[in-house]
Amino acid sequence: MLDKVARTVVYCLSNQHERSYYLRGTMSTVTQQTPDLEVVKRRQQATWASGDYAEIASLIVLVAERLADAADLRAGTKVLDVATGSGNAAIAAARLGAEVVGVDYVPALLERARVRADAERLPVELVEGDAEAIPFADGSFDGVLSVFGAMFAPDHRRTAAELLRVTRPGGTIALASWTPEGFLGELFGTVSDHVPPPAGLVPAVAWGKERHLLGLFGEGVSWRHRRQTFTFRFASAHAFVETFVRFYGPTLKAVEAAGPALEQDLHALVQAWNRLPEGGPVAVPGEYLESVGTRA
Repeated sequence: MLDKVARTVVYCLSNQHERSYYLRGTMSTVTQQTPDLEVVKRRQQATWASGDYAEIASLIVLVAERLADAADLRAGTKVLDVATGSGNAAIAAARLGAEVVGVDYVPALLERARVRADAERLPVELVEGDAEAIPFADGSFDGVLSVFGAMFAPDHRRTAAELLRVTRPGGTIALASWTPEGFLGELFGTVSDHVPPPAGLVPAVAWGKERHLLGLFGEGVSWRHRRQTFTFRFASAHAFVETFVRFYGPTLKAVEAAGPALEQDLHALVQAWNRLPEGGPVAVPGEYLESVGTRA
């Protein structure tokens, strides 16, 4: 595994307000210009619509199941899954008996979620919408979830405000966010070494820091945080990289721009984090922050 002390720079593609340096779990910043967030959002939407994120989401279903259980969702309550993608958290909540709505700004992913929910005979309503402008009234939901979704919205404060707004007082907000110190933080950093992200955006992996959530939500939410690990398993490092380059929009677009050099670095990164003997199957631990809070 990469030496966390010697590591110089880790920061996330597409979400870089301040060029962010993570050293021993701390962050120092160099202030940069403020971006046009609407332009960034349109580009991100096109990125997530490329490839087929549903293929990646199918690998990490367990994270949504864990989060829905940790949130202690109650049957019959109203739950919203923000940036639902192909519906992992929405389906997990529906399986617990909640009345569920999933919202996302990529229509093709909503269609994949609809097919999955129908196949499992789970009543999930799926609505096109933006995490920064959720199309529901104040206090509409008893619980609001997001699994590796809301963290990628470019305007963090606006997104947090929307999550708060649609959650009733006393309701639950539950988030799963990749951490900057974990494998995905390193992956985003490797990508941005080759394809620098737009200047002026807060890194997405900041949502994987407890203090960042405190800064976003203030006293509006009392949090319980837990570091969790999801292990990515592939037949080889090559299969891992091939899957992410083919289906995961951010890496697909980055490799299109950067070429084989990025693929080689991603292969080396997977090997560095793999906890199994080299040359065979890989098991790569991906750390994320599980955050469950109660709205004041």
